[in-house]
Amino acid sequence: MRVGIAALAAAGLLASCGGNKSAQMEQGPAQYRVRMQTTKGDVVILAHRDWSPVGSDHFYELTKTHFYDGNRFFRCLPGFVVQWGINGDPDKNKTWREIAIRDDPPKVSNKTGTVVFAMAGPNSRTTQVFVNLGDNSAALDPQGFTPFGEVTQGMENIAGVFMGYGEGPPSGGGPDQAAIAQIGDPYLDEHFPKLDRIKTARIIE
Repeated sequence: MRVGIAALAAAGLLASCGGNKSAQMEQGPAQYRVRMQTTKGDVVILAHRDWSPVGSDHFYELTKTHFYDGNRFFRCLPGFVVQWGINGDPDKNKTWREIAIRDDPPKVSNKTGTVVFAMAGPNSRTTQVFVNLGDNSAALDPQGFTPFGEVTQGMENIAGVFMGYGEGPPSGGGPDQAAIAQIGDPYLDEHFPKLDRIKTARIIE
């Protein structure tokens, strides 16, 4: 992919999270759907527990607590990924960001429309999630990025979110993940007002 996809993955997806506690979760359903009402329209994600049991259970838990409500799509790179998962309330974000989950053995490739947790190394997935906008298998599969779901409706809405700010520091001038985590929505409102967001994310099956 253009502009060094491997470098982008290392700079963004691998630098996304930093939890240090083990998550203890209830087991989620074998399959479930999540409807995200966004500023670009509805998006439906179908989660598959057999693809990534720990990842699927964690997304289920986060969604049930409404963690993703109000999240901005802060990392949006054309042809690569759309990423979210930093809550606009720093206190709520800190609580969940400190809970890391163990890795799942990869079973599904990072094809277009798959939904994946970002990570910062082994056993470090926390809250940040991205959708692959293209076939990123060659770049992301070898690094252990493990899809747990897929967009079944509204892929055009994901692909249509505002992408004008580009990559964040240090590679670009887009939203700074550390600043989002520490300051929350006021930072984004002031510096990146055009970002699209998730209004609500709810389990519908």
